[in-house]
Amino acid sequence: MSKLGLSQADTALICKQPKQEDVVDFIAKVCNIKMSNKTDSECVKPGKILVAVFPAAGYALQSGVVGIVATNLSFYTANPPTNLSTITFNPQYSILNQIVIPCISSVFTKNNKFNFLGDYRFYKYPSYTYGLGSHTLLDDVDSIDYRYIKFYQEALIRIAPDFYGGIGYDLDYHYDISDGGNSLTDFQLYNNYATKTVSSGVVAHLKYDTRDNINNPETSVYASVTYRYNSTMLGSDEDWQYIQTEVRKYFLLSHKWHYVLGFWTWDEFTFGGKPPYLDLPSTGWDTYNNTGRGYIQGRFRGANFAYLETEFRFDILRSGLLGGVVFSNVETVSKKLSEGEGGVFSPGEGVGIRLKLNRFSKTNIAVDYGFGLDGSRGFFFNIGEVF
Repeated sequence: MSKLGLSQADTALICKQPKQEDVVDFIAKVCNIKMSNKTDSECVKPGKILVAVFPAAGYALQSGVVGIVATNLSFYTANPPTNLSTITFNPQYSILNQIVIPCISSVFTKNNKFNFLGDYRFYKYPSYTYGLGSHTLLDDVDSIDYRYIKFYQEALIRIAPDFYGGIGYDLDYHYDISDGGNSLTDFQLYNNYATKTVSSGVVAHLKYDTRDNINNPETSVYASVTYRYNSTMLGSDEDWQYIQTEVRKYFLLSHKWHYVLGFWTWDEFTFGGKPPYLDLPSTGWDTYNNTGRGYIQGRFRGANFAYLETEFRFDILRSGLLGGVVFSNVETVSKKLSEGEGGVFSPGEGVGIRLKLNRFSKTNIAVDYGFGLDGSRGFFFNIGEVF
């Protein structure tokens, strides 16, 4: 067996595989452009920024036609075993006059001693909401508009190999909130016509993470528990609490065609007070806005949210330039902690294409088409894998 736990047959097979290619390699080959002779090790040396940029126009359920500049910056702050650090910056503008400017980062220091997590965003967001609970219908749609500033920052320290713990601060500030609905809705009843809401709280976070590359994990495990206490002493409208758990598991089934089977759970629970409506757990409002492919963002919302997804990933081209996925998911929400609404599940499924933007950081552009209940369907875009 090799140091990576591979058999001699697997090792021999990997050595025979064609050189990996990304979009830049493909364009250079088509245009007969001579590329640099730098080795892979030179390209991933500490301090080297691995850039993946993809300007695109597309269509998504929550935005209509949208223009986006998907950007991923990946780098090592030190030599292995230091993990790959990433910064994603994906500004977008849609035909619905939505402006979204997100910046999400995960930075590891030398030997993974510290892991700094950041999530900073600005939204100008005319959009839709469908009420509370799993029983809502598409006909319950209510148009809303708001501005949103999100500031999340955490500092984690390595407690043991692959195990981290730390604290942070989270701010969710929604303002200029308006409702375009003409009838009394869950949003109006719950929000009480508020034009501004603030959730401000301290965070405690524990995580176990064996991924060395979060852009495209293979054989690895990720598990996380986050507790947040929002307090009026920190500027929050009300005292309320929140627990979020997440587990990801990846299996590399084949080296020849890079078959990967992944499982993902994302669960949220609110208690100890009344969260603002727009801060309640909801479809598509996880860190990377990826839960619930097959449904429009915000389709299901409630005090508690449970989600499970599985995805099978495979190469279409041996070079890794083009790949595909098939996926299936299910979600359920409850209006209140005391209302289980058990047995109401909303499934989704679909297929997708992956295009390799940078072979060194293993960053893909993801384009998926998902289906949900009641005719819900649409395209979903992401830079890096969905989970």
